[in-house]
Order: sequence, then structure tokens, then C-alpha cells
Amino acid sequence: MKSLEEISDRMEIQDLQVAYSHAIDFKNFDELDDVFTPDAHIDYTVFGGPKGSYAEIKKFLQDTMPMFKSYFHMIATSKITIDGDTATGVTICHNPMVFPLPDDGEHVFVCGLWYHDKYVRTPAGWRIAERVEEKSYVENMPPGLV
Repeated sequence: MKSLEEISDRMEIQDLQVAYSHAIDFKNFDELDDVFTPDAHIDYTVFGGPKGSYAEIKKFLQDTMPMFKSYFHMIATSKITIDGDTATGVTICHNPMVFPLPDDGEHVFVCGLWYHDKYVRTPAGWRIAERVEEKSYVENMPPGLV
């Protein structure tokens, strides 16, 4: 049986995952400051993005994501293992994206991935200290995008 503290920790971590998705999907990138630790390491290389510090990745997202007409992150089936003030998690994400084409056209493609996360409890609550993407599938990627 899980303790109330562990149930609370799991809910806070799930809220953290939702906060990440909403910050990206609504292009409110400063909200990511409440998702990641300042020294977090993030690796998006599996889909052609960079890996680096939180500050580097936040800048990449601010500069890159506006090129897409729309997108969203649908996350599910998280497996979280809590060990005191640290935790690990694996979460699946289905991510359709819309790339604008000339003459108001659009190209829709879908990325499927797993987030491999390391979490840490901070005085401000749980934060992601490391996030690494693992590719599951890509359907209909525009030529030359990656």
C-alpha cells in the first residue's frame, strides 16, 4: 500500500509532466522554469534536436517551435519509481505536428517517443533534472526537416 506522501509525490510528478506539455504546446516557454532544475540536462538528439543544459534547450525551443503551425503532446502510461527525494520515470508521448507549406498548405506528421526522466525534489517541489527522448516512430516527416 502506498503512503499518502508517495501518492502526493506521484501526483506532483504527473502535474510536472502536464506542465511541460502545456508550456511547450502553448509556447509559454518561461513556464519551463518551474519544470526543470536550472542545471538540468536535456537530450532531444533522437529527432535531430540538440542536447545540452536547460538554458540551451529553452533557447532552442523558443527559437524553433514557432516554425510549426501547431502541435500537441499527448502523454500517457507513465511508470514512476520514487526513491526518497529522487525519482525516475518513463512516459510515452504521441506528438502530431503541423508544418506550414507555401500557399497556406500544411504538412502533418507524427512523432512517437518515450521520455526517460530523472526527477529531484527541490524546496520549490519536484523538478526534472534530466530528460532524454527515445524514438518509437515517426510518420510522414517532411523531407529535409531533420
